[in-house]
Amino acid sequence: MPFIKEPSHAHGKIAKTAVVLINLGTPDAPTAPAVRRYLKEFLWDHRVVEIPRAIWWLILNLIILPFRSGKSAEKYAAIWSKDGSPLKIHTEKQALLLQGYLGERGHDVRVSYAMRYGSNNIPEVLSKLKSEGYERLLILPAYPQYSSTTTASNFDAVFSHYQQVRNIPELRFIKNYHDHQAYIQALKHSILNYWQSNGRPEKLVMSFHGLPKAFLLRGDPYHCECYKTARLLAEQLGLSKDQYVVSFQSRLGRAEWLQPYTAPTVQELAKQGLKRIDVVCPGFIADCLETLEEIAMEVKDDFLKAGGKEFHYIPCLNESPEWLRGLAEITEQHLIGWPTMMTASLREQQKQQALISRSEAKRLGAEH
Repeated sequence: MPFIKEPSHAHGKIAKTAVVLINLGTPDAPTAPAVRRYLKEFLWDHRVVEIPRAIWWLILNLIILPFRSGKSAEKYAAIWSKDGSPLKIHTEKQALLLQGYLGERGHDVRVSYAMRYGSNNIPEVLSKLKSEGYERLLILPAYPQYSSTTTASNFDAVFSHYQQVRNIPELRFIKNYHDHQAYIQALKHSILNYWQSNGRPEKLVMSFHGLPKAFLLRGDPYHCECYKTARLLAEQLGLSKDQYVVSFQSRLGRAEWLQPYTAPTVQELAKQGLKRIDVVCPGFIADCLETLEEIAMEVKDDFLKAGGKEFHYIPCLNESPEWLRGLAEITEQHLIGWPTMMTASLREQQKQQALISRSEAKRLGAEH
């Protein structure tokens, strides 16, 4: 494997620190060709699908991509804005705001975002940071709960990139934060705020992204971490066990996935006579196809058709100040020991920059 051409080493140059917020990715457009390219990269990842490659190549290229790309493109089109997918927009704003909050806490760091699949991918972002002199990198996955299909895949991409680099930067990785107090408190604040404005449901459904059950049996801790998040959040909200339910969405294929499945769960709640349920997706820190289309549209339709009367989707944490402060706290704990603290004059500059960053994030939000 040839090495990537990189900048010449400069003696005496001050090493800089960067945080890389990594999310899943998105197609470049809500069209069948763009979605096909995206799905081909995503579903070929051996961390995502563990079927033997020869068999899976036939299934993927002859069945899934030809028939799924168009349908998926229609779903993306339903949530697309003039500036792109919600996932990209939210992730971009989160990175911008996180840098501002870290600056207010006294840290001189750069925050960039990258996508595991699609444009602005991990190799592109890491190469850019290398060219700009960043020699300490903290990898921050946008997944509170660890899974081999998501977090480990991010790490794979980072390691793979640096196999082609001679002068590798110092690296740190955040594995999970599913039970971090700052994350749980941000979720609590978001839900209570929603209930204050919209009233409370008869039951709260906490829907997490699904995973093949076989992955759990092989040692993936995702299932356990989802349930721990749900338990801690329910405790903070003061919910009894009969006031909430945990479910799993986005099943693909015929194999058994983690249960209970979200759609049948809400249908059963409606058949039991519940008139209003609220659904929140704690495993996603930014709204995306799986929350805005699958939950807020498809699952809502399932509940109403089964006899339910009121369905409320509670948005993801997105750019809420409580969450960005919490994410800054999580990040800061992993920066300990690195010389990131600013001088007094630089800190004052960063405070002003943080205000500008928030203003820019609000502008981006207003445009969407």
